[in-house]
Amino acid sequence: MRIRIYHYCFLILLLGSCTEAKKDKIAKTTTEEKGNSEMNSLGLIGGTSWHSTIEYYSAINQSVNDHYGNNTNSPLVVYTLNQAEVHRYQIENKWDSIAHMLTYAAKRLNKAGATSVLFCANTPHKVYDLVQQELDFPIIHIADATAKEIHKRKVKKVLFLGTKYSMEETFITKRIEDNGIEVLVPKEQPVVDELHRIIIEELTYGKIVPSSKEYVMGVIENAKEQGAEGVILGCTEFPLMIFPENLDIAVFNTTEIHSKAGVDYILKK
Repeated sequence: MRIRIYHYCFLILLLGSCTEAKKDKIAKTTTEEKGNSEMNSLGLIGGTSWHSTIEYYSAINQSVNDHYGNNTNSPLVVYTLNQAEVHRYQIENKWDSIAHMLTYAAKRLNKAGATSVLFCANTPHKVYDLVQQELDFPIIHIADATAKEIHKRKVKKVLFLGTKYSMEETFITKRIEDNGIEVLVPKEQPVVDELHRIIIEELTYGKIVPSSKEYVMGVIENAKEQGAEGVILGCTEFPLMIFPENLDIAVFNTTEIHSKAGVDYILKK
């Protein structure tokens, strides 16, 4: 009889424990769902280069931490492209292949839960339209975010520095100019080639060469003489070398600006 009573009591305790555990699980799930519902999930297509991708990841998470006042992290999903392959396609002028790489990455991120994506660099925006037409979710454009920031700082004329693709073509600069902003770009081929070399051979490897920084600063000084009130660091590696305290004109760090646009999306602003 005593054994039956003990078994009965044990069964009651076991059922009670299971019930409480189930309640805790439901409460935890509800809390997690509530937390996730407060933020959109964002995908980062990085690797061009991974050095600047780290800056995106860091800036976005820090901003979300600051917003919540604690260590709340943002729901980010990251896809890293093979930069060597991207550069090879650029040299071979196979931009359709780059578009395919970006489209594939974006769709993978979407399957992982991202409802919008960023290209973590300026140059991939050359194929922005080709990629966007293949997707049913938005790509946050770096030029739109940059133009908005330039207006906010009441600057009318800027110098744009980037890879030779983004300086020689207009897929970034025209989109900014369409917002009523005058954009200067280096015209001399040796200057364009040297800026591109600094990016590809040095900055994408994380190398900061003092003589190269001095060269870039000289290009900016020449633009100031042409009336430039600010400079767009239109390669996401340039902010690794050029800082606002180095200049007496407005500096538009596209890595930082694009990251902020991503944060606004995450926080549903």
